Amino acid sequence: MSGKPKLHYFNGRGRMESIRWLLAAAGVEFEECFLETKDDLTKLQKDGSLLFQQVPMVEIDGMNMVQSRAIASYIAAKYKLYGKDLKERALIDMYVEAIIDLNELLMTHILQPADKKEQHLATIVDKATNRYFPVYEKVLKDHGQDFLVGNQFSRADVQLLETLLMAEECKPDILAKFPLLQSFKARISNIPTIKKFLQPGSQRKPPLQEKDVPKVMKIFH
Repeated sequence: MSGKPKLHYFNGRGRMESIRWLLAAAGVEFEECFLETKDDLTKLQKDGSLLFQQVPMVEIDGMNMVQSRAIASYIAAKYKLYGKDLKERALIDMYVEAIIDLNELLMTHILQPADKKEQHLATIVDKATNRYFPVYEKVLKDHGQDFLVGNQFSRADVQLLETLLMAEECKPDILAKFPLLQSFKARISNIPTIKKFLQPGSQRKPPLQEKDVPKVMKIFH
């Protein structure tokens, strides 16, 4: 046993990607065990590794942790990415929950039927530019700090950067009206652990492609 966290998921982004981001941001090395077939998932279910019969699952500190939000909260607290007090943690949670809402929209875009993709992209752009991004732009403007909460790097910064980059994959100019978010993206991307994770060859996963969807579906359905 190496002591490194071990991540159980398919070889793609999905709900594990934010967990990969957090571990990488904290400078924590991790191993991955990829589910290739339905049998791989069934084996984990039958041996009692999955509390609710589903992945993501992370082996960490003697636990088999499931539920992606719970895993992310644990990692953030363990590696000091969760604010300095209860109020900061509450702010981080609020910002992260909204980021997750947008992230879910971005993640499911590839799964839309061909005749719904255009409308789905329009929904993403509308919610990103009118509901979510203006909030983070205002937060950065109002307190004038480099980070979203206090003046300390937190999981909110990590997960916002992840989602900004995903949004740009869908629409490259989506940040055009948000100069502070553009600066934030550049600044956070330059933090050494993040910079390393953004390099080719890291454990960051590329966007899911149409051709990969049937293979992933076979694992879970």
